[in-house]
Amino acid sequence: MTTTPLTKEPGRARAVFSTEDFRLLKAAVLTHLRTVEDSPYSIKYSNLYHRLGRLD
Repeated sequence: MTTTPLTKEPGRARAVFSTEDFRLLKAAVLTHLRTVEDSPYSIKYSNLYHRLGRLD
């Protein structure tokens, strides 16, 4: 008699952020982007802002 080992499959992953969370994050990044617009990091925040816009 052969026994099959019991394997537990992972459940479905739950979303970490809601759609509303992305809107809030986008607004926060835009506010910070305006604060650091003369900084070398402004490009990174600008890119993040645009990526968050694609999720909406």
